[in-house]
Amino acid sequence: MNELNSNLVEDAPALYQTRIPAGYKQTEIGVIPKDWEVKTLGDLMQFQGGSQPPLNTFIYSQKVGYIRLLQIRDYKTDKFETYIPINLARRFCDKNDIMIGRYGPPIFQILRGLEGAYNVALMKAIPSKQINKEYSYHFLKQEVLFNFIEKLSQRSSGQTGVDLQELKNYPIPLPPLPEQTAIATALSEADALITNLEKLIHKKRLIKQGAMQELLTPKEGWEVKIIDKEIDLLTGFPFPSSGYAKSGVRLLRGSNVKRGYTDWSEEIVQYWEKITPELRPYILNEGDIVIAMDGSLVGKSFARLTKLDLPAVLLQRVARIRSNKIDLGYLSQFICSEYFTKHCDSVKTSSAIPHISPSDIRNFKIPIPPTKEEQTHIATILSDMDLEISQLEAKLEKYKQIKAGMMQSLLTGKIRLY
Repeated sequence: MNELNSNLVEDAPALYQTRIPAGYKQTEIGVIPKDWEVKTLGDLMQFQGGSQPPLNTFIYSQKVGYIRLLQIRDYKTDKFETYIPINLARRFCDKNDIMIGRYGPPIFQILRGLEGAYNVALMKAIPSKQINKEYSYHFLKQEVLFNFIEKLSQRSSGQTGVDLQELKNYPIPLPPLPEQTAIATALSEADALITNLEKLIHKKRLIKQGAMQELLTPKEGWEVKIIDKEIDLLTGFPFPSSGYAKSGVRLLRGSNVKRGYTDWSEEIVQYWEKITPELRPYILNEGDIVIAMDGSLVGKSFARLTKLDLPAVLLQRVARIRSNKIDLGYLSQFICSEYFTKHCDSVKTSSAIPHISPSDIRNFKIPIPPTKEEQTHIATILSDMDLEISQLEAKLEKYKQIKAGMMQSLLTGKIRLY
């Protein structure tokens, strides 16, 4: 067999033969480098389940002779720390151990960073000498593995968590140890960039909160007003769904208004074919403040429109706010913030689908500086901070996408580092 033919999948029909790049081979899980092996997670790791002491032994503050009992929620918040007598602890982990959350949502979670004993909702992944610990951590965090576990859970109605046997049987393309180390280092460095950026964004948000507290606190000459007489408020037109079109002008519906931004994803956008005279009052403008008036996130779903949102028209159960008395940038710092959220929480209905009314919006109170110039100055300072945060968030999303691409390429051998 000549060199060209050696790079074709043997025994495949001529029309379906697949060219294999030099230095790679065909396996049951696809094309991988020739010096890689196909193993299963069970070949390379042990999975050690946790234990569950009696509830009557739990205490909720640290005490001599007690150890922290880790649960899945502890990796998300430190508000509910639980401790048990150390003599009842059976399974232990440290901050570098790879922990798997067995129940959801989501069903499959890869966790680390805490130490103590751990309960039955967690299990520890213990890598063998064949696999670098950091490499195994990154392999377990792949989206494709998450999706695999999720589908297993959906397929089996009696299954309530991670199917351990299926997890053990999951195939893994395994590079030699030196290349594992190189891959793990590259992915860990990407993680560090993401973590540092997340910390910076958190810091900037705290600074913004402090600035809002300082700048929006009433001062001499300010008035606290109900916004009713200071705004032009309009609720949307009842466009019938039977008239939705495949193209035309976008309808701004409640589902398009998120927490501080608009979402025009293809799967949720609806169109109206043309604007007739009776619909002209519902045409939206740049700078309009819009508020979704229904749903579980009512009071948190608001946005200020930009040129990218237009043209669009307003659908019922969404409110539009304009004003020639209050600077809209200043007003939006209140409407698109926890100030308005707290107000809505106090007035929204407690039905299956919470909602607020136009009068609930009109009765919102804010402190107002005496001149528009002062309002604009305050709004500019805060909006500049918002812009910086949104730019950092966009950068963070880009980093995450790059990291996802790195994982896809490095963990399958499409890109070699060694």
